[in-house]
Amino acid sequence: MKAKGIVNEFFGEVFGTFILILLGDGVVANVGLAPRLAAPAYNWNTIVIGWAFAVVIAVYVSGGVSGAHLNPAVTLGLAAKRGFSWKKVVPYIIAQMIGAFLGAAAVYLVYRDGLMAAGMPNVWATGPGAVFGASFWGGEGAASVGGYSIVTASIAEFFGTMVLLWGVMAAFDAKNMGLKDNLGGLIVGFTVLAVGLSLGGPSGYSINPARDLAPRIFGTLVGTKGLFDGLYWLIPPVLIPAIAGPIGIALYDAFITKNLPEK
Repeated sequence: MKAKGIVNEFFGEVFGTFILILLGDGVVANVGLAPRLAAPAYNWNTIVIGWAFAVVIAVYVSGGVSGAHLNPAVTLGLAAKRGFSWKKVVPYIIAQMIGAFLGAAAVYLVYRDGLMAAGMPNVWATGPGAVFGASFWGGEGAASVGGYSIVTASIAEFFGTMVLLWGVMAAFDAKNMGLKDNLGGLIVGFTVLAVGLSLGGPSGYSINPARDLAPRIFGTLVGTKGLFDGLYWLIPPVLIPAIAGPIGIALYDAFITKNLPEK
């Protein structure tokens, strides 16, 4: 890959991940700070729908430049199982982290007044104390109110990330159902919606190390407390998706790819 190519891809990943977090953490902040409907109508469902459309828009905007990985779990999976150059892995992950950090900064600018008035709550990352989790449980957060342990949250992230990779693989697999590339981004968004609705409760479904870690760093810098307490921040939202990504593709190949008809 020529230098100009990797530079273009780098900025494609920055821009795409910026959009992902701007809209994704933006809907979390909107639900947590400025509800416009009664609580039963404006909560977890709003968040997961918002995140799904954030993914769709980010993929369609940046896909033609970088392939719209927008997620280290996807990048690692594609490098391990799909021939994506290992030389690009670190630049892609750095780009995703930068984009996610800048996206969180933009959310801060949009919701700064409300965030400051509320004491700078955690609209940035998943896990204990997150507005994300409080919208599901109606309390302090998924891990504390729901009683889920770090092990259970890790299991949820493991399966959620694998489902994400299965959706990504199927969405752009020309042999599988004849799906065309121009529909792939929509299918990925629906996959994220399904993960959020069905598997998101125990952990808040990070399923993306950059999506969780970079906004968590930004949130700490602007005064959100407790984001790096204990080891939760490292294990379910960061390490588990990074491990589950390649495993998800390996399982897709084992059960789907090898059984698809030749075309």
